[in-house]
Amino acid sequence: MKTIYLLIALMPLAGAIIAGFFGGRIGRAGAHWVTSAGVGISAALSLYVLAGFVGGNIEPFNGSVYTWMVSDGLTMEIGFLVDELTAMMMVVVTFVSFCVHIYTIGYMADDAHNWPKESLAGKNSYQRFFSYISLFTFSMLMLVMANNFLQLFFGWEAVGLVSYLLIGFWSVRPTAIFANLKAFLVNRVGDFGFILGIAAVAMYFNSLDYAEVFAQAPGLADKQITLWGDHSWSLMTVIGILLFIGAMGKSAQVPLHVWLPDSMEGPTPISALIHAATMVTAGVFMVARMSPIYEFTETALTFILVIGATTAFFTGLIGLVQNDIKRVVAYSTLSQLGYMMVALGVSAYAAGVFHLMTHAFFKALLFLAAGSVIIGMHHDQDIRNMGGIKKYMPITWITALLGSLALIGFPGFSGFFSKDAIISAVSHSQIAGSGYAYVLVVLGVFVTALYSFRMYFLVFHGEGPRDEHAKAHLHESPKVVTIPLILLAIPSVFVGMFTVGPMVFGDWFKNAIFVLPEHDTLGAIGYQGVGWFLGHGFMTAPLYLALGGLGVAYYIYMKKPEIADKAKDMAGPIYTLLDKKYWVDEIYQAVFAGGSRGLGKVFWFVGDRVLIDGLVVNGAAKSIGWFATVVRHLQSGLLYHYAIAMSLGLLLLLTWFVIL
Repeated sequence: MKTIYLLIALMPLAGAIIAGFFGGRIGRAGAHWVTSAGVGISAALSLYVLAGFVGGNIEPFNGSVYTWMVSDGLTMEIGFLVDELTAMMMVVVTFVSFCVHIYTIGYMADDAHNWPKESLAGKNSYQRFFSYISLFTFSMLMLVMANNFLQLFFGWEAVGLVSYLLIGFWSVRPTAIFANLKAFLVNRVGDFGFILGIAAVAMYFNSLDYAEVFAQAPGLADKQITLWGDHSWSLMTVIGILLFIGAMGKSAQVPLHVWLPDSMEGPTPISALIHAATMVTAGVFMVARMSPIYEFTETALTFILVIGATTAFFTGLIGLVQNDIKRVVAYSTLSQLGYMMVALGVSAYAAGVFHLMTHAFFKALLFLAAGSVIIGMHHDQDIRNMGGIKKYMPITWITALLGSLALIGFPGFSGFFSKDAIISAVSHSQIAGSGYAYVLVVLGVFVTALYSFRMYFLVFHGEGPRDEHAKAHLHESPKVVTIPLILLAIPSVFVGMFTVGPMVFGDWFKNAIFVLPEHDTLGAIGYQGVGWFLGHGFMTAPLYLALGGLGVAYYIYMKKPEIADKAKDMAGPIYTLLDKKYWVDEIYQAVFAGGSRGLGKVFWFVGDRVLIDGLVVNGAAKSIGWFATVVRHLQSGLLYHYAIAMSLGLLLLLTWFVIL
C-alpha cells in the first residue's frame, strides 16, 4: 500500500513539474492534460483506498517513507498516516481538485485578455496556472497524509505559499497583489503561533511523531508549565491554543479572517479549490487530528468554540450586504468554517469533519456556478446587474439551486445532515461558552438562508441582465464547465444521507478521533437512523429558521424589491457597519500596517540616516578628513622637525617598555 500512497501524493507533483518547467514545449493542451491526468489518478486511487476502508480490506497505515535527520534523539522524517479520516480527506481533496482542473480548461481558455500584450508574465500563463493548482493539490495531500508534525508543517506552509501565487496570479492587477500579500501576511501571524505549538510539542514530548505524542498525552494532561512570572499554565492548554492560532489563520477565523474575502481577486477556480475543500479546511482537519491533545484541555476547546461561533454569525451578516457574487459565497465560506470550529469546540469532531466534507462539495459547486455566471456575463460580477439568467443557463441554474439548498440545510440535502448534527451537538454540550455558541449558530441558519437566496433570486430570477449586450450574448457555458458542476451537484445532494450514520454517529473514525466519555455530545443525541434524523430536524428551530430565511428572501427580492431599499435606508448605521465589515480592515491598516510603516520610518531616520549615514559612513569620512587636516601640519618639509619627532617617538617607546 505504501506504493499506492506515494502515487497518490506524487502524481500531482509530477504534473506540476512537467507543466511548470516544460509548459512552453508541451503547450496549453499538454499542460492541462498532464496535470488533470495526475490529479485524476490520485482521485481514482484515493477512491480505491476509501472503498478498501469501507469494505474492511485495508487497515490503517502508519509508516515512515524516509528519515531526514535525527538531532539529539528527535527524529525528523517524512511518513504517512492513512486511516479513515485521511482516506476521507484524500477523496475530498483530489475529487474537488479534479473537477476544478477540468473546469479550468474552459474558464481559463481566454486568459490572454487578462494580460497586457507587453507583459512577459502573460507568456505561458495558462500552463503556469495548471502547474500551480496541481502543486497546491500535492501540498494539501502532504498535509492530510502526514504522520508527524514536521511534515504537517511542510504541507501547511506549502499550501500557504501556493495560495499566495494563485491569489496574485493576475499580477498586473494591483488589487490582486494587495490581496495575495494580505493573505500571506495574515497567515504568517497564525503560523507563528502554529510553529510555537509544534516547538512546545517537541520540547515536552521529545517527539514529532503523532502516535508517540498522542500516547504520551494522557500522562501529561495535568502538567503545568511557567511561561512568565509565577503564573503556571496547563501544557495542553498552551499547545492547544498555539496550534489553534495557526488554524485561525489558515481557516480564516476572527480576527484573522480578513484575507479570505480579498482572495476573490484570484481566478474563480482558485476560489473553489482554496476556499471550499482544501486550504481553509486545513485548520479544521488539524484540530480533529489533534483530538487526543484537545480532549485534555477544556480551556482550549472553549476558546475554539467561542471563536467559531463568533465567526459563524458575524461574518455571515456581512454576506447580506455584498453585491459581488464571489464575495457573497466567500462570506458564506467564512460562516460555514465557523460552524465547523463550533463542532470541534464541543468535541463533535466527527460532525465537524463531516460538515467539512459536505461543505467541500456544495461550496465548490457554488463557486464554480458563480464562475459560469461570470463567464456568461462577460466577467461582470455585480449581482445587481444580473437577473433572469435561469432561462439562458439552465444547467448552471439548477446546479446553483441544488448547491444553495444544500448550503442552507434544506431537509434531505447534504448540508442538512451536517449542520443539524453540529447544532444538536452544541445543544447537548456543557462546556463553557456552549450557550453563547448555540444562540449564534441557530440565528446563523436564518442569516445563511437569507443571503444565499438573496443572491440566488437576484442572479437567476427577474427580468434579465440590465446590460442588453450581455443579454444578447448570454448562453450556457461549454460542457467542460458544466460537467464539473453536475459532478459536484450529485454529492451535494446525496452524500450526507448515505454517510451521516457511520461517519457522525457510528464508529467510522474510531481509529482517528479520540473523545472522552464526558465530552461525547454526539452520543447524547441518540441517533436512530436517517429517517429519525429527518424527523428530528422537523421538531427543531433551525429548519424553520432556514425556511424562514428563504421565504423572506423570496418575498423581498421577488415580490417586493422596494423593501430592500427601504430597509437599507432605515438601517443606515447597521448597513454601513456591515458594508465596512466592522471596520476591521481599516483598523488593521491604521494600527498594524500604519504602525509598521511608522516604526520603519523611525528606524530609517534614526538608524539609517543618523547612525549609519550620519555617524558611521559620513562620520568616518569627516573624522578621517579632520585627522588628515591635523596631521598634514606635521609635514613641514624641514629635516630637523622630523628628527625631533623621531627622537620623541623613540623616547615614548623606551618609556613604555621600561614601565612594562
